[in-house]
Amino acid sequence: MANEKEVSIELKQEVAKGSYSNLAIITHSRSEFIIDFASMLPGLPKPEVHNRIIMTPEHAKRLFLALQDNLNKYESQNGPIIIGEAPKAPFPMGGLGGGAKS
Repeated sequence: MANEKEVSIELKQEVAKGSYSNLAIITHSRSEFIIDFASMLPGLPKPEVHNRIIMTPEHAKRLFLALQDNLNKYESQNGPIIIGEAPKAPFPMGGLGGGAKS
């Protein structure tokens, strides 16, 4: 893009470690998209949300396009990603919530 500016970011050590997520719950209002990242693991009674990301619809669309681009690149290098049967959960990856909330 012609008007892109280089951005310098700081990545703190505790954030750089990351956190595992195999469950995402996505909701939205007219002005925000909310993505809760959780992990559902054997032996735990219910999934626990570890991160909540709130973004504007424009940024959600940019995230979608960036993920789509990266998935295409990944699959061209490593072959197609096969999506198996989803685990039995209220909101498994692939069935990611999505209803509007006010």
